[in-house]
Amino acid sequence: MSDLEDRPDAAVCEASPAPGPRAEFYPAREVPLGGVRGVTVERVLPQRDLPTVGAWCFLDHFGSQAPSDDLPPNIDPHPHIGLQTVTWPFDGRIRHRDSIGSDVEIEPGQLNLMTSGRGIAHSEYTVAGAPAGHGLQFWIALPDGKRWIDPHFEQHRELPVLELPGLSARVLIGALAGVSSPAAAYSPIVGADLLIAMGADVTLPLTTEFEHAVLVIEGELTVAGTKAGPGPLLYLGSDRTELRLSSETGAHAVLIGGEPFGEDLVMWWNFVGRSHDEIDAARTDWENHDTGRFDAIAGHPPQQRIPAPPLPNLRLKPRKRRTGGDHR
Repeated sequence: MSDLEDRPDAAVCEASPAPGPRAEFYPAREVPLGGVRGVTVERVLPQRDLPTVGAWCFLDHFGSQAPSDDLPPNIDPHPHIGLQTVTWPFDGRIRHRDSIGSDVEIEPGQLNLMTSGRGIAHSEYTVAGAPAGHGLQFWIALPDGKRWIDPHFEQHRELPVLELPGLSARVLIGALAGVSSPAAAYSPIVGADLLIAMGADVTLPLTTEFEHAVLVIEGELTVAGTKAGPGPLLYLGSDRTELRLSSETGAHAVLIGGEPFGEDLVMWWNFVGRSHDEIDAARTDWENHDTGRFDAIAGHPPQQRIPAPPLPNLRLKPRKRRTGGDHR
């Protein structure tokens, strides 16, 4: 999934230091998936007072059990700059095609990582006969020194797993307690899929300098003394050496974290940049079919693409972070 709102808001995200340990809930908001009637996603990031967690700057929880013949959430070609997209499906299959020649099916248990760098275009289509899909899509903001690199795509069918009594943590990207993912990471970061057994009470080592957050997908989970269920993001702040996790019922959750992102960002539509002019230039290149930046995608005629929405005034006063949320 991508940001397909017809009139997306601009988000100007000011860098800020790590705030220390916290326990704050940030509810997801329901967002229509543009061009797909009746389909919505739960947008978890960015939030007004929590635009990023480390370099993680966007998180959608998407899901439907409807057969693709009844509800086809096909997403036509659209562009990205300045970010990595991380697709992590729980069920369903998605066909990914992009402007650098990738043509793969995305399946549950496989990490799919697209690094846009200076620019890439891609499409996402449901595979005929498969469920419409349920999963997560994240964006990771590329740091200034890497955001103009050439685009590339990687798929990882095997990912390392950290096993602790009552906990299985599949490391999607970055490193967790000495277990490292093979996925390309351009800033200090971690993303992990957590399965917590019924009755488990386990302590997970963390990187102290990172800020972290947990999103519960299924079940109920107590995180550092705070009870959490599916839906809202539980932001944990930084300066934690470990995280105690317990569940009476068993739970499925995702942990994200990283070194606090030390750069101001401008996020609009499917672009992550640093200024209004940079975003405007990317939009113009997409609308002008600039093949030097956004090449055609095999299998899609030139006219089959999502047009860029109207560009708002992005010269906004940056918003302060870490001032909101439901404090616990």
